[in-house]
This record gives sequence, structure tokens and C-alpha cells, in this order.
Amino acid sequence: MRLDAPEGPVRSPVAGVVIAGGRSVRFGGEKAVAMLFGVPLLMWAVRRLQRTCPVVAVNARPGTQAEALALAAGLPVLHDREGDPLGPLAGVKVGLQWARELGARALAVSPCDVPSLPEELFPRLLEAAGDGAAMAETVDGNQPLCAVWPVSALPQLTEALAGGRHPATWRLLEQLGARHVFFSTPESFANINTPADLAALSNSLAQAVQGGQIVGS
Repeated sequence: MRLDAPEGPVRSPVAGVVIAGGRSVRFGGEKAVAMLFGVPLLMWAVRRLQRTCPVVAVNARPGTQAEALALAAGLPVLHDREGDPLGPLAGVKVGLQWARELGARALAVSPCDVPSLPEELFPRLLEAAGDGAAMAETVDGNQPLCAVWPVSALPQLTEALAGGRHPATWRLLEQLGARHVFFSTPESFANINTPADLAALSNSLAQAVQGGQIVGS
């Protein structure tokens, strides 16, 4: 799979961004670069998005291992804008700005720490979104970091972050009229917060492989 960045602007209807700007306090280190079956968690997210989006970037903090990994893979790296509050919406904002520069109409957003997301996640979200927004939902509730945002939402998002505010991501998506796409496997949306979480997932996937189930990366 090709992971190098495109040369020059790429006209694409859909761009993708992996949010990897968190500080991973509970993990005790940068979980974006933690390995699962020999592949960093960040790259699990990137490769899944690349199967749907022709261009994918990574939102990471300057000087981090996540930034270095993305650059080494030839991926565009997007830094939060100075003055924006900490939180995922700052990453969505720079993602939308980047997508607009590419001429894209929509941005698919993925967390960096949920390697078991359903393969059909982003195709279904894009189909449901149409010209608007969509987010995943399970019996556990909304999954707003698994979403599609229209590039036209950039002014509304910029206003929402003004003055250091950071509203709930799901709430802003609701204000955009996001369609909810239901997935019946809530365990697929479990994020990795600790090394124990990663070890448990590794064991679970290893058992799935032994049982003849297909595990994608």
C-alpha cells in the first residue's frame, strides 16, 4: 500500500485525517506509535482511511513521535492552529482547512487509538452524509470521532472554537444535522487507553486469527 504523500495539490472529493494530537496521559507514552502486530496504532488508522480516501493526513503535535512517524511515511502533518483550545475539534478544524485547499467537499475523521473499527465504517458514513455530516453510533452512544464533516462546516466550527471554547464534538455534529449511522458491534469502537487495553486487544485478535477470522491492518 502506498503511504507517501502526493506531490502538489490533489483534487479529491474526500480527504481523511487521523486525530493523533492527544497527550496519552493514561497510556504513559504516545499510544499513536504503540505497536499492534508490528504496526503502529497510527498506521492502522491511516491505512483504513486510505482504503476510502485518496489523501490522508495526520493531526499531531510538533516534535512528537506521531509527527515523526507520519513524516517518515510521507504523510502530510497538520498542527493545531495557535490559539485554538486543546481537543479533537482543533484537529478537525485544521483538517477541514487542509481539505478545502485540496478542493475536497468532505473530510473523514478517525481517532488514532481504535484499531478494530469496522472496515465498512467510512464507506457507510460517506454514503449517509451525502453533502452533509454523519457520525457513527452504537448501543453505547455516539462515536463522534468517527465522522464525516462537510468542508462547508469550517466557518461554523471556527466560530464554535472562538475564545478558547471547545464544545462537545457530538453536539456540534448534531448542530450540523449529522446523520447517525448505527453499528451493531460496540466493541469495535473501544479505544486503547492503557497498555493493558492494548495487550487485551492483541490477545483477542490473535485468538481471532487462530480461529480463522480475518484481521486487517
